[in-house]
Amino acid sequence: MAKGTQVFLAVDLGASSGRVVAGEFSGKRLTLEEVSRFENGGVLANDRLHWDLLHLWQHVKDGLRGACVKYGERIVSVGVDTWGVDFGLLSAHDELLGNPLHYRDRRTEGVFDPAFEVVSREEIFAQTGLQFMQFNTLFQLFTMRQDGSPLLDAAQSLLMMPDLFHWLLSGEKSNEYTNATTTQFFNPQANDWAFPLLERFEIPQRLVSPVTLPGTRLGTLRASVASEIAGHRMAVVLPGSHDTASAVMSVPASSASGKRPDWCYISSGTWSLMGIEVPGPVVNDQCRELNFTNEGGVGGTIRLLKNIAGLWLVQQCRAVWQREGREYDWNQLTQMAQAAKPLVSLIDPDDPRFVAPENMPAAIQEYCQETGQTVPESDGAIVRCALESLALRYRMVIGWLEQLNGGPLETIHIVGGGTQNRLLCQMAADACDRRVVTGPIEATAIGNLMMQAVSNGDVASIAEAREVIRNSFAVDEYVPTAPDPWHAAYERFVKLVEHE
Repeated sequence: MAKGTQVFLAVDLGASSGRVVAGEFSGKRLTLEEVSRFENGGVLANDRLHWDLLHLWQHVKDGLRGACVKYGERIVSVGVDTWGVDFGLLSAHDELLGNPLHYRDRRTEGVFDPAFEVVSREEIFAQTGLQFMQFNTLFQLFTMRQDGSPLLDAAQSLLMMPDLFHWLLSGEKSNEYTNATTTQFFNPQANDWAFPLLERFEIPQRLVSPVTLPGTRLGTLRASVASEIAGHRMAVVLPGSHDTASAVMSVPASSASGKRPDWCYISSGTWSLMGIEVPGPVVNDQCRELNFTNEGGVGGTIRLLKNIAGLWLVQQCRAVWQREGREYDWNQLTQMAQAAKPLVSLIDPDDPRFVAPENMPAAIQEYCQETGQTVPESDGAIVRCALESLALRYRMVIGWLEQLNGGPLETIHIVGGGTQNRLLCQMAADACDRRVVTGPIEATAIGNLMMQAVSNGDVASIAEAREVIRNSFAVDEYVPTAPDPWHAAYERFVKLVEHE
């Protein structure tokens, strides 16, 4: 590595794994090293699905210790990004009130009807501009209130998952902007919490603090943490702490200021987050009816997007097959799917039955049977069904995005771990009949690291950060090769989704 370069550390926590990534920045190029990687996932206890916060915290400290051993005083700062919507509660004495619950816990099933009796769907959307998903923070808190949980009355502070880790690192409590916007009680038009909504749902307003922007320096490591990891007291800096916000920052595209975007992005992993970057929120009837979301981005932008069930479908199939004694690596699964007959059976990836089924392959087969399609029998046919259905969902969503955008979207940028599934990337190009550019793979960590570089004054702007990313990481390009069969398949797909 180049001598004299500065080092930034990204703690990047996903729903299935986490890692600590070091980024060496020369001023012109960024190079990465994964210092540590560890498993993550829900832990079922007392019929509730939790995140094991303390276990994750120990992994984070172990990774930081390894980074300090290697890079020492060259480390400038550390920042944490995670998924959205989930949170922890602290007492007035800064005691953690239980392990944070997992968004796939079943407690919020059926929550919409009772919630909309308190405040209508239209009014909630008018105040928040957010996509309705049963596990959004608002509905998690509403369920706690309905269940008579004593934690809401005992709590003094609500910290989203990355806020919890920034607090553990620095001792400073904050509500970072990009993750705050995933709660469904943030008003993007007022750029503040939707306090009237909290009041109507009887959620204590004291739980939230003024929102803090990406790039903010919270302080330095707690002395106890610095001592434990054998490192100096590096700065703790807020990235776009929602992982999609960091991933979108790393999209190697040029955005003409004030002009309508001509590209969209897919942050591809467990979820597929598909959207466009716009200068302000889009809160209107069309956006609400299409169930799109306005989430905060870096640099004061809005991520107008839709959450799509991504490679979760394949991950859960693989987990079931492992339990049954069939061990497949990711390349094997892709090869099996590639060998299966194309465009035979389709599913709606966002059907509620696929949120947390006990047996994903069986759920896919049951969907096909119930909708009068050929039931995929082989493991490869099941994976192919899932991947093709994702690609067709992308086609549907890009059409809606073009309506909201008021103009065509010529290029799809796919970033994140899902770019390694080359079959899905080509399917996306064919199904959408668009040019697809993929990379960087490590999009979330890169966006996290470059936001720290902007905060430190090493990069002047988000646009300049994207220029660094374009110069530092290779991308691949896919063009449509056989779009025609996908047109008929799309007609079938639309009928499936409309029938539900």
